[in-house]
Amino acid sequence: MNDVVDWLNGIIWSPALIYLCLGAGLFYSIMTRFVQLRLFGEMVRLVFNKTKSDDGISSFQAFVVALANRVGVGNIAGVAAAIGFGGPSAVFWMWVVAFLGASTAYAESTLSQIYKERDPITGQYRGGPAYYFEKGLGQKWYAILFAVAMIISCGVFLPGVQANGVASAVTRITGEGHLVNFLGLEVGTLRIAVMAVVVVAVGVIILGGIKRIASFAEIVVPFMAVGYIALALLIMFMNLDKIPAVFGLIMGDIFNPMAGFGAAIGWGVKRGVYSNEAGQGTGPHHSGAAEVDHPSQQGLVQAFSVYVDTLIVCTATAFMILTMGSYNVQGTLESGQFIVQNIDSAVEIGTPAFTQMALETTFGSFGNYFIAVAIFFFAFTTILAYYHIAEINVVYLSRFLGRRSQKTGLTIAKIIILIMVGYGALNNAGAIWAWGDVGVGMTAWLNIIGILIMFFMSSRITMRMLADYEAQRKSGQRITFDPAKFGIKNATFWEERLKNK
Repeated sequence: MNDVVDWLNGIIWSPALIYLCLGAGLFYSIMTRFVQLRLFGEMVRLVFNKTKSDDGISSFQAFVVALANRVGVGNIAGVAAAIGFGGPSAVFWMWVVAFLGASTAYAESTLSQIYKERDPITGQYRGGPAYYFEKGLGQKWYAILFAVAMIISCGVFLPGVQANGVASAVTRITGEGHLVNFLGLEVGTLRIAVMAVVVVAVGVIILGGIKRIASFAEIVVPFMAVGYIALALLIMFMNLDKIPAVFGLIMGDIFNPMAGFGAAIGWGVKRGVYSNEAGQGTGPHHSGAAEVDHPSQQGLVQAFSVYVDTLIVCTATAFMILTMGSYNVQGTLESGQFIVQNIDSAVEIGTPAFTQMALETTFGSFGNYFIAVAIFFFAFTTILAYYHIAEINVVYLSRFLGRRSQKTGLTIAKIIILIMVGYGALNNAGAIWAWGDVGVGMTAWLNIIGILIMFFMSSRITMRMLADYEAQRKSGQRITFDPAKFGIKNATFWEERLKNK
């Protein structure tokens, strides 16, 4: 199975996808006249809009749920993997893909708002790529293909990465425990205990749906993110004399990286997209659940969440690791061949170990415990967000299978996610990350190609939305949205909303 996954990764994460992610971000940046810079202040203002309804969540809740989805193991273990396999300059390429990807996030999340709909059974708002590919692109088969791919990605491939990060962080402190044969795997008893706690906790929360997930994330994510960033800033303040050298290490190695240009840009973009998810098609699902007055508002909110994820949280991790020198750079995937070796070669790249060692060097055992707690909450909320995405796509497919299939499909999705959380927690990091990369890559291919085709087929609708929103803001009038004004068809939610008013 691992050989098959590695083969798939070689195809999916070819240089073509790397440059597609960067190219799409550059394209939308130019088309929006770099909205991620021009309207930065508006992004921040909109984030704190707490208007919600019985059926929709607030922009702030959609922001934190999206941030819960983005801020996870990728921000801690993923950054470590980017440095460990791509060298310090991989961090620069993470910055690039975040800056450019913010415009892609605007486009995909705006489309999700335009074509969202109200679930006839629960009344909750539903949106995402499957909905805008069917309604906006007019290709139902493509929408179904994407929905199936996203269920596989978020239900099967990705949850295990987060669970593995939690188990690795905790067992670095406690040890693995006595090795036993558990379901055919040689695994420590303490790792099994961590797995059980995570599975039970996830099961309790996902039974409550998006409302409970949003309420939980609204409290936990900001608290943990601020605490994590504050600790990183404290380390940087305590080592101010090293900061110029760290920044020089990142910037001075861009075009002649120690791990090779292909490795640096490849790992930087791969881990950047994994972390901030711009273009991957996950963010639009949370965007569609938000209560807003205009589609562009949620597009701007999601663009800002990309900044928070990569330019703040990932950068904090990178500077901690590089400041304290708690990393190795591996020249090839073959064990024991290092370009740079600052720590024990037995430390597994792709786990939270680099970050834990950086904090341990500064704060002693507290650093280890803090990262374990941070990883737990970051990963836990990310798993919840994955379930929400899988749920939306199961609901979408039930339209074709009959509404009775919805309840069955959601039950199966919950069971599968809990199984994959358990499986991921018990396996080695390398294999689980490879599974996760397949999940990220296949949905990124489908989503980016789809939204680029839509751009030209729908008369640049996302750009016209942005221009309309900016014009309304400038005039000072009450913000509204009428799809008929732009000749947009199948925007059923907004059509019904205007009719009811």
